[in-house]
Amino acid sequence: MTVSPTDPGAASPEVPDELQNNVAITTIAKLLDPIYNWSRRNSLWPLGFGLACCAIEMICTAASRFDLARFGMEVFRATPRQADVMIISGTVTKKMVPTIVRLFNQMAEPRYVISMGACASGGGPFKEGYSVVDGIDKFLPVDVYIPGCPPTPQALVNGLIALQEKIDHQSIATASWYSKEDPMADVIPVPVLGPDLVDVRQIDLIKAEAAKAQAEITEAEVAETAV
Repeated sequence: MTVSPTDPGAASPEVPDELQNNVAITTIAKLLDPIYNWSRRNSLWPLGFGLACCAIEMICTAASRFDLARFGMEVFRATPRQADVMIISGTVTKKMVPTIVRLFNQMAEPRYVISMGACASGGGPFKEGYSVVDGIDKFLPVDVYIPGCPPTPQALVNGLIALQEKIDHQSIATASWYSKEDPMADVIPVPVLGPDLVDVRQIDLIKAEAAKAQAEITEAEVAETAV
């Protein structure tokens, strides 16, 4: 029985009974993906920095009582080039966003982002403040959201386990960080902090809105002059 290795719908060849425990029929993807995902899910190294009170709970999670070592996550790194998980733990201010994005771009791929707490996910009780960003997902791709104000260490552990489950379903064939089409696709432009925070990716939209507002002001001035 001949089976094309590239045909996913083809039936598996029959293996004689005496060879059932000695022969495994698989594909490269089915063989490599579980090994690849298993090695990554059990060696997630978070970046060691915190933003506000949620960082205290993150520090508690790293203590011996909760034993993150059993998941392979206890190695908090002091440099982004040795980390692959960024835990946004606390209130994100406009002044900190450029630094956070710069650190994210320096992290090793594949890299993941966990939004820990109400402030990181949506601004929390400071959402209406002039200096607070209402959600880090406006600037970074978030993989897991952890609710709470602040979340307990158990909640953070649950969020890390949820990230592991997400990694289990990834494939080398479809992973964006292995794409050769655009090596800069995952690099996020660092926002510009001026009188307000400017997302460089929205420059065209900002210019269009500014031109529209200027046109409305000009029309109003012309109307007043005519009167």
